[in-house]
Amino acid sequence: MITIKTEKEIEVLREGGRRLAVILTTLAQAVIPGISAVELNELAIKLVKADGDVPAFLNYKPSGAKRPYPGALCVSINDEVVHGLAIDQDKILKEGDIVSLDLGLNHGGLITDMSVTVPVGEVRPELLKLINITREALQVGIKTIKDGSHVGDIGYAIERFVRPYGYGIVEDLCGHGVGHKVHEDPFIPNFGEKGRGEKLKVGMVLALEPMLNLGTKEVFEASDGFTYKTADSEPSAHFEHTVVVTKYGAEILTKI
Repeated sequence: MITIKTEKEIEVLREGGRRLAVILTTLAQAVIPGISAVELNELAIKLVKADGDVPAFLNYKPSGAKRPYPGALCVSINDEVVHGLAIDQDKILKEGDIVSLDLGLNHGGLITDMSVTVPVGEVRPELLKLINITREALQVGIKTIKDGSHVGDIGYAIERFVRPYGYGIVEDLCGHGVGHKVHEDPFIPNFGEKGRGEKLKVGMVLALEPMLNLGTKEVFEASDGFTYKTADSEPSAHFEHTVVVTKYGAEILTKI
């Protein structure tokens, strides 16, 4: 069921989103060759708890999962699209990698969700372009949101923007509602048709998250039960913001 957040709840989400954006910016700045996923996860937990908040992903059990998620931060490197685990001491970032950092924060009982993809040191130009286009695709999707528009409008705009670049648009994973839970209705694909899908209303809180692959759109779930990887082992990029539908468009909650 799609929930409409109250003005009071949106105020809480706005503060939680600001805190999340500050933390994720700090984590992105900590990305250097030689740092481990474990270190980034530990830093994420420290920063979230320093403000009296709760990591939303830690011990969260998604529908269909066999066990709760074991980390606070998703660290997805190169061909890992999303949900990469950060509990392996041997998972070390190397020069030339790209890494997606995805973090959820529970502030005052309400959840915001955000991700960024950053280069590790010097990376190939085509990877920087993939990162930049994925970031732009998120903004394209956000700009379509308004009271009375449809979920399909978001996916249509993202798909139309991305297609000329030839990237694989991941279809098996999508954005979602957020707030009371990590994942709420509606689901928000990064492809679609204008005028189709749920109608957007003032007070809906959505997590938009384009996932673009350098190669094929096809992905698979790894043996750890959480990580999704590209089928052809080509790199992937991922950006996400939590937004609220207003009378005037979309307000980005996960911003400083």
